[in-house]
Amino acid sequence: MSLDLTNWAGNIQFRARAVLTPPAVDELRRVVASERSIRVVGSRHSFTDIADTDGVLISLEALTRADDIVVAPDRATVRVPAGIRYGDLVPTLEREGLALHNLASLPHISVAGAVQTGTHGSGDRAGSLATQVAALELVTASGDLVTITRGDEDFAGYVVGLGALGVVTHVHLDVEPAYDVAQTVYEGVTWDAALADFDTLTSAGDSVSLFTRWADADHIDQVWVKARVGHAGGDLGRFGGTPADGPRHPLPGIDPTPCTAQGGEPGRWFDRLPHFRLAFMPSSGEELQSEYLVPRRDAHAAITALRSLAEPISALLLVCEVRTIAADDLWLSGASGTETVGLHFTWRPDELGVRAFLPTLEHALPRNARPHWGKVFTMPGDEVARRYPEWERFATLRRTLDPTGRFTNAYLDRVGLG
Repeated sequence: MSLDLTNWAGNIQFRARAVLTPPAVDELRRVVASERSIRVVGSRHSFTDIADTDGVLISLEALTRADDIVVAPDRATVRVPAGIRYGDLVPTLEREGLALHNLASLPHISVAGAVQTGTHGSGDRAGSLATQVAALELVTASGDLVTITRGDEDFAGYVVGLGALGVVTHVHLDVEPAYDVAQTVYEGVTWDAALADFDTLTSAGDSVSLFTRWADADHIDQVWVKARVGHAGGDLGRFGGTPADGPRHPLPGIDPTPCTAQGGEPGRWFDRLPHFRLAFMPSSGEELQSEYLVPRRDAHAAITALRSLAEPISALLLVCEVRTIAADDLWLSGASGTETVGLHFTWRPDELGVRAFLPTLEHALPRNARPHWGKVFTMPGDEVARRYPEWERFATLRRTLDPTGRFTNAYLDRVGLG
């Protein structure tokens, strides 16, 4: 009997026989040690079956409390419950005068879910959200509670762990003094101008996002530039860009009320770094998403490939976002070992059409493009594995920690980690 539980987009129906909500870590340890097949469900913002199982789903809701957020004495890190949403972490950090270095476009996602799948924001000097992790506390397949700290052996394998190494209970995140950000949306930038000086364009702010519907292969619809107050934001006039004459939603013609404030108006870091405000859902969920991460050195080739496919992409697309991510050393991070450009697609809710087209898109991209773990892709598992130099090292760590495959599922089987 299947659960009446779907992911946020509604394209995944969970197959688990039950959802368990342990009220304490000791009870979680007992559940993990006794159940044969386990996955953890968070904010359900994945568009794949990465969190699905035919066993039991574990919800961390009862272990997610604001009073469990603890700032370290040196104020360099904060210990947070794994299931907390980034937006719900903000009030405590704001009271403490602290901030995270970067945020994703949505504050609605859970910390552990974002970290374990390598989710990211934007910025030449901003790594994925996983790079903010100073330590993880997790329950392993044996029911043991362990803490893995930056600098420990195999730490780089645990952080983007796909839920395959254990149930994360707490995450220790790097923090810094709070800061303000101003956001400006530009229109009129051309792809030719952008690609001729891509580095200057993406360094125009601390976070830069390029939005297009690919209805026009020559023009970028909008460029969102977010710059810390005190950091000069670049003028995009040299690229043909002019500031928008009012608030914008990434999709033209859509009410911009759910979006964070624009027009160069300074605001707190958490009110500008995301594209959308926590008080609003950015859409009804009637969409699909894919993302491919390519080495920055191949960005020109990747974007040129997308321009050549503009017509079939546009027929299925709501909006595409191009962002940059700093390199890291995390084994299964999309930015592992290389400065990276993310090519993100928000598709219309046509799963058959999207899946039929994705092989064409994946073939056109550079041979080292890595799919985002939580987004729809069709790339074969052996091809995904080939694109990660530390793949076998992670597979060995998974087998060592979970020899009976307690945390595996059909998704991990498909990519060769079962």
